[in-house]
Amino acid sequence: MASYGYEAVDAAGKTIKGSCDAETVSEVKELLKSQGLILVSTKEQGLLTRDINLDIGGYPKPRDLSVFCRQFVSMTKAGVTILDALKMLTDQTENKQLKKGVEGVRVNVEKGETLANSLALYPKVFPELMVNMVAAGEASGSLETALDRMATQFEKTAKTRALVKKAMIYPVVVMCVALVVVIVMLVVVIPRYTEMFKELGTELPAITRGVQAASDFLINYWFIVFPIIILSIVALVGWSKTDSGKHVFHKIKLSLPITKTLEIKQASSMMARTLSTLMASGVPLVEAVEIVGSTMENVYYREAMEYCKDEIMIGQPLSRPFEECGLFPPMVYHMTRIGEESGNTEEMLTKLADYYDEEVEMAVQSMMAALEPLIIIVLACIVGFLVAACLAPMLEMYNSLNNL
Repeated sequence: MASYGYEAVDAAGKTIKGSCDAETVSEVKELLKSQGLILVSTKEQGLLTRDINLDIGGYPKPRDLSVFCRQFVSMTKAGVTILDALKMLTDQTENKQLKKGVEGVRVNVEKGETLANSLALYPKVFPELMVNMVAAGEASGSLETALDRMATQFEKTAKTRALVKKAMIYPVVVMCVALVVVIVMLVVVIPRYTEMFKELGTELPAITRGVQAASDFLINYWFIVFPIIILSIVALVGWSKTDSGKHVFHKIKLSLPITKTLEIKQASSMMARTLSTLMASGVPLVEAVEIVGSTMENVYYREAMEYCKDEIMIGQPLSRPFEECGLFPPMVYHMTRIGEESGNTEEMLTKLADYYDEEVEMAVQSMMAALEPLIIIVLACIVGFLVAACLAPMLEMYNSLNNL
């Protein structure tokens, strides 16, 4: 998908410039037309001419979408029409991408499109889960209920992500401090120590010579070392977004004892909450499982949900592929089986989601409890090694004096 810069005019004749992602110029024209704009000129943007998005918020986060759903429900319950509600939400929405999306949705609804079809035109703003929920709500006449459930879903997702991010702040800060300490030791402290002992004619121990060699290399070739490190990080991040990279990194998350529990419980909570929300809104089970798979962050759980969908299509109950895939805890497929047998699968999935939401919080706390001493030990080993390299010549010198 290419990026196109365009110039268009609105109904009032005002010139509007911007950019959008599309496959062809015709698609750009149709997209602008849906927003009530007339295309004047367009040109595909290259890497250097691409517009820079200065909106710090970027595309809307789950918290933004939760607020949007809550406000929309409140307005419609108060008797405000959908068009008026969308207009008011456009005026008060702070996120720029969400603001553009809501305005585009309003224009399409005004032209006679359904709300779900209008939301589907902005896949980067409104997720597939939300589009399907709104479609089911419109079909069953329970749009407010569907959006209310979506608001709860987004709130739970935002809370879980916030917990994980909060847990990662401490390790990241400590590792940055450790990196700065190592660089200062190698660039400032080690050269002074080694120079002092060279003037005294003292033979340096092996550990000090090794650290000195690393220090000299960093000082003399920093302009090579740092670009290589930065390029390596960029390449690693880029590879982690490919299919093979996702499989490797997500496998590591499911294998390391310190992250395994959190990853499994977070995936179980997301699956149960999303699936129960879709099923309660009347979305067919096969379609609901497919949508859940597209929302899963871990690629192995995504593939597991695809397997579940295939098994359901040949007549298997949902609990069986949950058990056979080997990724979900026993409680997930046992509770699902009980729900299937009693005819209240949605209720059981909701209870599962509530249970694993609490488990995620406990898993984050456990991960932090394990990470803190581990990071301190690693940091102590690194700094201790450098300190030993500084003290080793002094100890040898004292031993030489004692032998005289």
